[in-house]
Amino acid sequence: MLYKNDGFKPETIKALKEELKASGKSYKVIPSDGNNDEFKNFYFIGMFEGREVIYDAALYTLRLHHSSEIYELAEHKAAQKFPDFKGIHYEEDENGNLKPLDNDEEEIGWFITEIIMDLEEEEAVKVQEFIDMDTNHDFGIGVDAALHVDQIDDAVIKKFIKEFNDDTIKLDDTLYSFQSEDIEE
Repeated sequence: MLYKNDGFKPETIKALKEELKASGKSYKVIPSDGNNDEFKNFYFIGMFEGREVIYDAALYTLRLHHSSEIYELAEHKAAQKFPDFKGIHYEEDENGNLKPLDNDEEEIGWFITEIIMDLEEEEAVKVQEFIDMDTNHDFGIGVDAALHVDQIDDAVIKKFIKEFNDDTIKLDDTLYSFQSEDIEE
């Protein structure tokens, strides 16, 4: 039988099942620098069109989703104002410290910061909980989801997987806006 990708293959699913059983968890975190208190990338097993499949999930807080949307909009506005803008690229020196930005990048950085502050103050961007599925994913089925929780921890992931697999997830359709947390010096 032809499978869309390895996440649909019975032997791949079996291997993950054994790994999950040994770990005592219903999911396997995919090692990544991106994983933190507000974002986790993990695999879990569920059903799709009557067959078992591996889901490759990216689960994040609504606050992180909001920040991402705000930053993307601010970058877009920067690209409109600065035609040569291709993104700000941070480099490290031999000691792992960030090198100073050149004058143009610093100006763009300040512009983006001001735009972010204005967008937040105006509550111009509002987000709500969502789940998106990608059936053309490169491994299994991709799931992108944002939940209105303070952090993505073991309990949140377990609840998400159970409700996803039981088809009982109730998404909050309230629109939320967040403010950046002030960094105390």
